[in-house]
Amino acid sequence: MDVRELTPDDLPAAWTLGRHAFGSAPTPPPHATTTPPGLTRYGAFDPTGQLLGKAVDLHHDQWWNGRPVTAADVAGVAVTPAARGRGVARALLTGLLRGAHDRGAAVSALFPTTSAPYRACGWEVAGALRTLDLPTAALPRHPPAPHLTVRDGGPADLPAVTDLYETVTRHRRGLLTRRGPLHDHPTDTLPTDGLTLVEHDGHLVGYATWDRGRGYGPDAVLTVDNALATTADAARELIRTLATWASVTPTLRLSVLDGDALTAHLPLEAFREHHRDTWMHRPVDITRAVTQRGWPTHAHGTVTFTLHDQLADWNTGTWRLDVAAGAAELHRTTTDTPLHLTVRGFAQLYTGTTDAETLRHAGQLHTTASADPRPLDLLAAGGPAHLHDYF
Repeated sequence: MDVRELTPDDLPAAWTLGRHAFGSAPTPPPHATTTPPGLTRYGAFDPTGQLLGKAVDLHHDQWWNGRPVTAADVAGVAVTPAARGRGVARALLTGLLRGAHDRGAAVSALFPTTSAPYRACGWEVAGALRTLDLPTAALPRHPPAPHLTVRDGGPADLPAVTDLYETVTRHRRGLLTRRGPLHDHPTDTLPTDGLTLVEHDGHLVGYATWDRGRGYGPDAVLTVDNALATTADAARELIRTLATWASVTPTLRLSVLDGDALTAHLPLEAFREHHRDTWMHRPVDITRAVTQRGWPTHAHGTVTFTLHDQLADWNTGTWRLDVAAGAAELHRTTTDTPLHLTVRGFAQLYTGTTDAETLRHAGQLHTTASADPRPLDLLAAGGPAHLHDYF
C-alpha cells in the first residue's frame, strides 16, 4: 500500500472514514475538509487509489522539566472495516513516525481506543486523564480573600490565562505547552461558556474555564475544563466561587492536576470517577527526546543500554546516556552492555511510569541473570508524566 500525506482532494473521503469509525455527525465541521496549520494528515491507499486508513500528526510541544519538547501527537487513526487486520494501521504509523522524524519531532503521545495495535508499534501506556465528579455542596466555603479580586473574563484575557497555565505546568512532565497554531483561539470569542479570573493587584493568580450545561435540577452539571492557581489563596478563592453554583448545578465535573494548588484544598475523598482516558507515549527520536527535555538538577550519572525499535530504526543500537547539571546527552557506543531495552520500556522509563527492575519482570528489559538493571532508573529521573488535554 502507499502511505502519503493527504491532499485537499482526499479530505472528504478521510472524513467519511473517520465518521464511520468514531460515529461522528454526518456533516463535517469546516476544519475537517480544509488543511489548517499545525498538523499533518496521512492516508494509506491501495493500488487503485482507494483510501484504506488515516492518521493525524498533531504538531504539539510538551513541557519536560522547564523545557519544551517537540511532539508528534497522534489522533484520528481509523481503518476502513474491509481492511482491518491487514497491517494498515502499522503502515500508517510507520509513515507518520518517519514524517515526524523528518520534521524534527522527539516524542509522541496518543489516546487509544484499544492499546494492542499501538503497543505493537512501540507506544506504551503511561497514564490516564481522569474526569471526576464531586457534589458541588461538598466544596469548602472559604471566606472571601479581601486582597483578591474575582471577575468574569473575556477573550482579551486569554493570553494571560495561557501565561498562568505555563507558569503552573512548565516544570512538570508531558503537559502540552498550549502554544502554536493548534491552540490559537479567535480573538472575539471564548472557547468555553465562561471564564472566572482571580487577580491580585491586577495580576492573574488563578482561573477556571467552565461550561454550564443544561437545566438546574438534580442532574445538572457544571463542567470545569481547567482550574489552576499559582497561590494557595487564589486556589481557595476559586473553590469558593465554584461552590456558589451548588443551588443550580449539584455536580461539579473537572479534571484535576495531581499535586497542584487546588488539590491541596479540595475534598478529594468525595470525588467519583466519571471517565478515564488512557494515554500512551513513545519516542520518535531518542536523542532529541533526551537532549531537548530538562532533567532534575540532582540527577547525575551514566548508563549504557541497547535499544530495539522495529518501526524507527534510527533509534535502534547501543547508547550511552549521560545526565548532569539539569541536562543530558545520548551517544552511540560500541561498548558491550547486558541491558537490552525495548522501545516500550524506554517510553515507560522516560515518562516515569515504572522502574527498571519492574520492566525486567514485564519482559521489556532483558538482562543477564547477574546484571543490575537499576542504573537505567536514571532515565526515569524527574517523576511521572501527565497529560491534561484530550486530543
